Amino acid sequence: MIEETPLKDVFVITPRRFGDDRGFFSESWNRLTLEKEGLNLPEFVQDNHSMSRVPGTVRGLHYQSPPHAQGKLVRCGRGSLFDVAVDVRKGSPTFGQWFGATLSFDNGKQLWIPAGFLHGFVTLEPDTEIIYKCTDRYAPECDGSVRWDSVGIDWPLGGNEPVLSDKDRDAVAFAEFETPFEYGNDQ
Repeated sequence: MIEETPLKDVFVITPRRFGDDRGFFSESWNRLTLEKEGLNLPEFVQDNHSMSRVPGTVRGLHYQSPPHAQGKLVRCGRGSLFDVAVDVRKGSPTFGQWFGATLSFDNGKQLWIPAGFLHGFVTLEPDTEIIYKCTDRYAPECDGSVRWDSVGIDWPLGGNEPVLSDKDRDAVAFAEFETPFEYGNDQ
């Protein structure tokens, strides 16, 4: 199932699961199935997998600028997380707006975040794993981040302080961010 979100080009994808008393089987990625449903995603060149031990770990808001801008197809391999996309495409009618979805091992949902969006998440359970496909390789010279608390995202932290890396704690505020992305321009 493919669900539109309030942000153009961002989609929630829920692959079918076939289960019985042993567990389930699911194709977590099938280009042909998505194309038959009208969603044509770019080619993926890299898969990433990370684990966060502590609930309330915030990672992001991250991006890669052109010429190595990345689209990401994100899913949760274990536990649960609140995954967020922020539109930072100059000229977009939803510039600066965000969308978030809970992705979990149990619900099997995925979030497609194209290039031109910031990406971040907060873990909701211990030992949460995030797995995502990328449309371009990691390029440290194009790596950037925007401070997690400067966009107005309603992070489900339950009043607790987030666990942050130095990079995310010291990132530039959204109001000072100079976006390298333009609406309608394939990155």
